[in-house]
Amino acid sequence: MTNNSENDSKSAKVLEPLPTRKAISQIIRDRIIAAGDPYFANDSISHHISDIEREELKKEIEAKLQGVFDSLIIDTANDHNTKETAKRVAKMYVDEVFKGRYHPMPKVTDFPNAKELDEIYTLGPITVRSACSHHFVPIVGQAWIGIVPSDRVIGISKFNRIVDWVMSRPHIQEEAAIMVADTIEQLIKPKGLAFVIKAQHMCMTWRGVKEPETQMVNSIVRGSFRNDPHMKKEFFDLIRAHGFGN
Repeated sequence: MTNNSENDSKSAKVLEPLPTRKAISQIIRDRIIAAGDPYFANDSISHHISDIEREELKKEIEAKLQGVFDSLIIDTANDHNTKETAKRVAKMYVDEVFKGRYHPMPKVTDFPNAKELDEIYTLGPITVRSACSHHFVPIVGQAWIGIVPSDRVIGISKFNRIVDWVMSRPHIQEEAAIMVADTIEQLIKPKGLAFVIKAQHMCMTWRGVKEPETQMVNSIVRGSFRNDPHMKKEFFDLIRAHGFGN
């Protein structure tokens, strides 16, 4: 005859809940915290995420966005316009508009400044697309870069890629400009660096005061551009020829 206490013990083992796996966002967050790294909206966290985890993260975001649409009382099951919107928005956030958080910086190869170029060169206008970290609505505008090279240079298209990678995160414009300048400075350590952004913010044009004409302009000048007012003036004269100020 089986002992009742043995039956109770077996039943208890059967009824024990299986351990639940953490959400992928929590696994990544724990990893970032353990490394002592920040994960603000405009930080890149790509070095903490594998390709497989990125795909899993999109699925988690999709599920949570679906909950938002449910709370907004949108019949996504029957509305053909919004049926897969949660999936599309999750992909958009991770792979497109916020890719600078979740994807590594594009490869940037530098080269020796063989001709010892020491004159200013400028690039622009570079199209800027970002999002306001306060409301997650677009920031759209243009940027211009000025360089006085040191002993290393990079291909001019790489500046566009750097700007796009840094700006593809939730930002406020002032911090974004500093981050672009810091990234370029770390890569090639130029003798002079200037970076200017002029952009419209849809948190002002689409909502709030709904002012369609206002644009924000800010500039970063370092090295010889900061120390030599003639070089600074030359930079701004050059980018006016590229459309700045129009």
